[in-house]
Amino acid sequence: MSRWLLKLVKEGKPYLAVTLLQFGYAGSAIIAKSALNHGMSHFTFAVYRNAFATIVFAPFAFLLERKIRPKMTLSIFLKIMLLGLVEPVIDQNLYYTGLRYTTATFATAMCNVLPALTFMLAWILRLEKVNIKRLPSQAKIVGTAVTFGGAMIMTLIGGPTLGLPWTRHHPNITTSASPTELHPIKGALFIAAGCICWSCFYNLQAITLKTYPAALSLTCLICSAGALQGTVLTLVAERGNTSIWAIHWDTKFLSYVYSGMVTSGVGYYVSGLIMKEKGPVFVTAFNPLNMVIVAILGSFILSEQLNLGRILGGAIIVIGLYLVIWGKSKDQQSSISISSEESDQSESPATKSSNQAKAGDEAV
Repeated sequence: MSRWLLKLVKEGKPYLAVTLLQFGYAGSAIIAKSALNHGMSHFTFAVYRNAFATIVFAPFAFLLERKIRPKMTLSIFLKIMLLGLVEPVIDQNLYYTGLRYTTATFATAMCNVLPALTFMLAWILRLEKVNIKRLPSQAKIVGTAVTFGGAMIMTLIGGPTLGLPWTRHHPNITTSASPTELHPIKGALFIAAGCICWSCFYNLQAITLKTYPAALSLTCLICSAGALQGTVLTLVAERGNTSIWAIHWDTKFLSYVYSGMVTSGVGYYVSGLIMKEKGPVFVTAFNPLNMVIVAILGSFILSEQLNLGRILGGAIIVIGLYLVIWGKSKDQQSSISISSEESDQSESPATKSSNQAKAGDEAV
């Protein structure tokens, strides 16, 4: 019984970890949307959140991974700089620009295309095995197409608004943009471009971890590289506007700290650990849970409206996503069985007889 329980806990760790990550990401989306509504600059947000993550996690990385941290090479350095540019700088600025033009629910629902994008890129980079003649691989391809279709439905189809009682009137909520200033298509384009960068980040992180297995140290280096490169971008894009750098005890500061600790620090580190075992596609497979959490919290906290198009598109995205997950799980099972058969066939007759003799001695 104890062995069965230990096995269950061991196998369930990745699932629990990615589920908890989605709760963390959902909280970040809600807090960041509220801060953007109150005038936060997405440029300084990307800088401060990664700076906070570096400051908090660097001491732990220095102490805990001093024995396993490999030497820095030019190849690893360039990969880290690229990782720091792709997600902490480009993706975060694109995503939060899109979030400004839409709602937190819409933005997180659009991010459900991330698993499909990650799968396609992993297929190109041969991090994901695909055999078009087999049903699991066909399911992954069809699921990718269905996911994109659901995202397009969410973007282009509105439908009647669901008048939830708690979203009809909130006099105390003030935003920097009225409903007429929301631009779903423009926001969707920014978010989609951000998702492409995010999928590139996950695949590059999986590749980098093979030569730099110190996941916590890699997280700190990515965040520090992102903060430095983001500072340069902000100084160029917002030159002369020094007010955006001001820090006050408000929603903006809460967004910096929370997103830095949870989304950048814990998010990069935990996803890296899971990626070593399950691959980059698995890490992104639980994004629909994020959509559900944000939709519920966003309607309560931000008084965001839900319409039929978003619910229908979100449901289609979930169907496509789990076609991809099902295909991936079947491919993993078949690859494990094939590798075990190959190892049995490669075992020499002498080794087999020796193992049988040992087994007989142990039985006696």
